[in-house]
Amino acid sequence: MYVAAEHILVVDDEPGIRDSLQKILEREGFVVTVTDSGAVALDKVRTERIDLILSDVMMPKMSGIELLRAVKAISPAIEMVMMTAFGTVENAVECMREGAYDFIPKPLKRAVVVSSVQRALERQGLVRENRVLREAVQASADSEIVGSSVALKATLEMLAQAAPSQATILLVGESGTGKELLARRVHKLSDRSSGPYVAVNCGALPEGLLESELFGHEKGAFTGAAARREGRFERASGGTIILDEIGETTPAVQVRLLRVLQEGEIERVGGNDTLKVDVRVIAATNRNLEDDVREGRFREDLYYRLNVIRVAVPPLRRRYGDVPLLAQHFLTKFATKNKKSLRGFSEAALKALDAHAWPGNVRELENTIERAVVLARSEVIGVDDLPESVRSAVSTTRRDDSKGMYVPFGTPLEDIERRLIKETLERCGGDKSTAARLLGIATRTIYRKLDEPDS
Repeated sequence: MYVAAEHILVVDDEPGIRDSLQKILEREGFVVTVTDSGAVALDKVRTERIDLILSDVMMPKMSGIELLRAVKAISPAIEMVMMTAFGTVENAVECMREGAYDFIPKPLKRAVVVSSVQRALERQGLVRENRVLREAVQASADSEIVGSSVALKATLEMLAQAAPSQATILLVGESGTGKELLARRVHKLSDRSSGPYVAVNCGALPEGLLESELFGHEKGAFTGAAARREGRFERASGGTIILDEIGETTPAVQVRLLRVLQEGEIERVGGNDTLKVDVRVIAATNRNLEDDVREGRFREDLYYRLNVIRVAVPPLRRRYGDVPLLAQHFLTKFATKNKKSLRGFSEAALKALDAHAWPGNVRELENTIERAVVLARSEVIGVDDLPESVRSAVSTTRRDDSKGMYVPFGTPLEDIERRLIKETLERCGGDKSTAARLLGIATRTIYRKLDEPDS
């Protein structure tokens, strides 16, 4: 499990113990350095990379406990396992209080030593991994969008290019992928960032109420309309409005939306006055609007007005490497909310999270981590704290962005090109425009290459 990069320092004033431990640990694949002096050990801690120290407690000049305190002051990440022939409860308690990982008695037993060292290094690896995750999450905290995958970066790059314009944007993607969060990012990056940002879930309101919400109404326009009311478009004037679930709107609402996009004008429900509005529209949907147009459920002219800049939002299963970052982000969020002290995830839990397909996307992951935080029985979220659907995930179902594409020597160049295009397309969720931008080629080149017969 461990490789030679794991460097263990053995500190003991008995030559026989040092030699024995060096042989045992080197057989396990570790790099081992030995010394009989606490002072020498501290010099090595300052000048070399040391992963773990195996130290005697009772030594002349500098005791093991004094060495333990000094090491933790210099480099808290180094794990220490203490040894002594005078194993008392008091010694063990004091060592643990000062930060030792474990305490093993002499005479030493090979299996006990190896087990303790391996567990200490596993804990160190887990702490390091969770620290890296926290730092990565913190690095992206300002943007509120967590992730570093190729697919997400391509989406963010396209939105950053589109944000300064006044063009309408259509965000397409599965439910739970964070389309509203991306719309908010566009608003912040635009020259309308100082203006209002208004979000409307078109699928959550019936037709009559949706019209009133979007365009406002006059007094007496319908039963219960006791006074004139501004609509969302009026409130968003000078800023941005996101129309989420745009595909759920009725033909009557679609006609009104088309007028806004074409003329920049609205009329309140029950009114005759034309009102000018200056609004940047971002629409979002999880439906296939092209199919809806063909089947007569969505106006073709409105679709083309909305589809000026189309951005495909990748599902979580295509955002290779983002699940651990998002999981740590949500752990921090919900641990703070629930006033719980949690250090991170076990290795098994992270593997299970990364293996799950996440049909509910980021929203499902967020709910899963909130549940795990509430039910966690220790400082580390283990695999048993996760739902059965996540625990049973097969780890081989996901891949890592860090893995490249293997090409056998002698593969024809045209075959390499096609394989690279197919691999990039898969990682971009099938979006040819995004894949073309990443590869630095025209979209038509992708179509042409994929249409070529296999060699």
